[in-house]
Amino acid sequence: MPSVLNHLIDVMPASDRNRLLALCEPIELGMSEILADSSSQSRYVYFPTGSFVSLLTPMNEPPVLEVAMVGSEGMLGIQIALGINRGALHARVQGPGSAWRIPAVTFRAELMRSAPLRRSLNRYIHVSMLQLTSVARCLRFHQIEARLARWLLMTQDRAHEDHFEVTQESIAYMLGVRRVGVSKAAMELQRRGLIQYVRGQVIISNRKALEKAACSCYAADCKTYADFLGG
Repeated sequence: MPSVLNHLIDVMPASDRNRLLALCEPIELGMSEILADSSSQSRYVYFPTGSFVSLLTPMNEPPVLEVAMVGSEGMLGIQIALGINRGALHARVQGPGSAWRIPAVTFRAELMRSAPLRRSLNRYIHVSMLQLTSVARCLRFHQIEARLARWLLMTQDRAHEDHFEVTQESIAYMLGVRRVGVSKAAMELQRRGLIQYVRGQVIISNRKALEKAACSCYAADCKTYADFLGG
């Protein structure tokens, strides 16, 4: 059984929560595993527990940009809750680990049956829409260093660790910027003692200072989650 429970499941009444979990299977997601793309129908819904997933714009329409992250606060497959069989985004595992998986058909049936599950997902869909708005604003108005600090904090929140593996090339890919820009920003954060970057592994050395270095979008995202998913 996954060691960290998913928030959307955790806030449901015990009877609905236990019925949903009985329909799910615990799985381990591997690094860079592709869970969904815009070219195929969605077969499963995923509730990450010890893993997290990056949602990217379609791979066949470069340049590619990360528009959202899904960790233990949410789920992958909200389009299925809306009655749509094919997602518009590319879902790739950014942080390996545990998750609950349920077939799309089974999930739809449970969604019809469980009012608490519908309420939980409606709130998460609203939060996801606000997150997309935040990403668009951040991309347009904020500098690379502040965006990098925000991305590192978001990743740490979902990794449940103060260290995680990621390359500068991958970060540049996620942020939609050149690698040299990420390298320069990471070096500055490291010079100020906020992070350490060694052989593809980032260590968050001073989270409070990193929060101050991040753009205002991170605090706004945290408030959104607290307001609508706080329990």
